[in-house]
Amino acid sequence: MAHDHKHDQNHQNHDHDHDHDHKHQHETDPFAEMLDLDAEVLHEYHADLLGRVHDAVPDARRIVDVGSGTGTGSLALARRFPQAEVLALDLSEQLLAHLAHRAHGLNIRTQQADLDEGLPALEPVDLAWASASMHHMADPDRVVAEILTALRPGGVFAVVELTGFPRFVAGDDNVEARLHTLLKAQHEEHVPHMGDDWGARLAKAGFTVEIERHFPIALTAPLPPATARYAEVSLLRLREKFAPDLGAADLAELDTLIGDLPNRGDLTVRTDRSLWLARRPL
Repeated sequence: MAHDHKHDQNHQNHDHDHDHDHKHQHETDPFAEMLDLDAEVLHEYHADLLGRVHDAVPDARRIVDVGSGTGTGSLALARRFPQAEVLALDLSEQLLAHLAHRAHGLNIRTQQADLDEGLPALEPVDLAWASASMHHMADPDRVVAEILTALRPGGVFAVVELTGFPRFVAGDDNVEARLHTLLKAQHEEHVPHMGDDWGARLAKAGFTVEIERHFPIALTAPLPPATARYAEVSLLRLREKFAPDLGAADLAELDTLIGDLPNRGDLTVRTDRSLWLARRPL
């Protein structure tokens, strides 16, 4: 999920976590709930993603999650690569604690790290994973170069990125569309690397880019059971962010939309994600 603060480095990793009591689990952390719901609702996409990564480096023993966020990516990687140790790096102590709480029985370590200050010293890594974190880096070329050095020869760097916030209702003349216009302007100002050509960056650093795959996602009925809650939490986050920029009529329309989400027959999930798989040459 796109967001806008350096200290939120990669809070968009994914897997399908089988904890459905989201409201209780995340009463004080709606941001974490939003990202966990993204993994649940888009489960098929995430399973496809992890399958492609596993095919590229099936025997990975040491994995680093670069900007682990809520840890859904770390959890998915630990389950998909049971023979591996996963190291989750993130700046947020709160989100690392959230991950550690969910990682019982899995071979996951956490380490606080400000990736804009440099990648910490690592043992040679078989797989580096960065999901929706690279566009938050102040100097992404430096981070890519550091990851190349951290990987063993033949190791793989998986970069997963998104073009923006998901959309839940149709139409270009409604309050959701206006929220997306505001969000796009904010991203252009504060998140300039969103939408970059990561394949070009990876190749420039010395990687061999093996896969570049774009995933246009459009879920329609029948939708996963958690979709309405996912839309609710996501739109509430946008409401909190942009309420000062919305007039009374837009706020009223938004509140009506949010309240009616469980009853809407036209609810959908539309988003675009991309994957780059790049290998350090032997």
